[in-house]
Amino acid sequence: ALPGLPSGAASKWDIREKVWEHLEASGLAEFPRPVHGRIPNFKGSLQACCSLRGMDVFSRAREVKVDPDKPLEGARLVALQARKTLLVPTPRLRTGLFNRIVPPPGATKEVLRKCATSQGVKEYSVPVGLDGKAQVDLVVVGSVAVSEKGWRIGKGEGYADMEYAMMVSMGAVQEDTPVVTIVHDCQVLDIVEELLDDHDLTVDYILTPTRTIQTNCKRPKPQGIMWHKVTSEMLGKIPILKTLRSKEKQAGKDVTLQDEHPALANPNRAALSNKKVTAANTQPRAAPGSAPVGQPLVESDPVNPRAEGSDTITTVYVGNLPASLRVSELKSALRELQVVPVRLNWQGAQHRAFLEYRDKGTADRALSSLQGLSLGDNTLRVELAKSQRNK
Repeated sequence: ALPGLPSGAASKWDIREKVWEHLEASGLAEFPRPVHGRIPNFKGSLQACCSLRGMDVFSRAREVKVDPDKPLEGARLVALQARKTLLVPTPRLRTGLFNRIVPPPGATKEVLRKCATSQGVKEYSVPVGLDGKAQVDLVVVGSVAVSEKGWRIGKGEGYADMEYAMMVSMGAVQEDTPVVTIVHDCQVLDIVEELLDDHDLTVDYILTPTRTIQTNCKRPKPQGIMWHKVTSEMLGKIPILKTLRSKEKQAGKDVTLQDEHPALANPNRAALSNKKVTAANTQPRAAPGSAPVGQPLVESDPVNPRAEGSDTITTVYVGNLPASLRVSELKSALRELQVVPVRLNWQGAQHRAFLEYRDKGTADRALSSLQGLSLGDNTLRVELAKSQRNK
């Protein structure tokens, strides 16, 4: 276990934070840094990736899907060197689902190396559509933490789970398609099963710089897209989801989204969610990304009781703020990007701030404009606040 990690009581966020802190503090973190908010790159990642070569599931595979994360660059290279068909998901699934990496004829070692980098993935790839009849024989994903039983924790955005669910929906993976993750030894931890959701992807093999672990995981992998967990916002962000949804609708499946469920459109929901926020505020110290201590309540306007009440406020969490940053500097950055929130809750001591937006559109723009932005020497960590993601 990592030093200072309360076993049992830890949430997914506690585990992520501890892993990121440990990798940075112990000098194991590699470029791009800081590793906070990412699938972390680590010393020895290439060595761990090369263990793929010795695996039967790899030798037998013709098509291999490897995530675009930096620590998996070695896995992409090994697949290309072995002349496998390499599929890489498009970042944040903005355009389609996969790119197929097609090295130029007679590619040298150098060119193959380039093809495995994120730049090479852009330059040497062709998009694979939903009807591209992909048949993936092996899936390689990154993780922030993983247990020997095969429970996996990603960086919290759910893209790997979503990609897998999409592959199931399009018939690209089967029940028995093996899933491999590649991590540093210190990322292999005990994770309690209660932390897993039914849409979480589990893994069959873990490769580290020193060992290969077969998890013999019996927990079923996601059976396809759980539409009741998908929001209209996700549908707007991930165009390919729309296509999949209309296909599944035609096939007679229930594709009602999370925010379309009649039970959730209950007018008492506003009052309830206000109560929840108040309850959250009595907690002594909020976990990163949850409703912070002393966050002002967003009252729904009594004159115009909109059906959604306080649910119309979208909160964006901004973390990894430099210690020297002043609130005025963050405000001016938000002004320049034209994403000024209706309320800014500054928590400089915790290196974070919460931005509240009245409309989803501005919140989405803020998410995408702040993503990858550096202030001082720090790359900001930006995501929907936990209170939002759990809705």
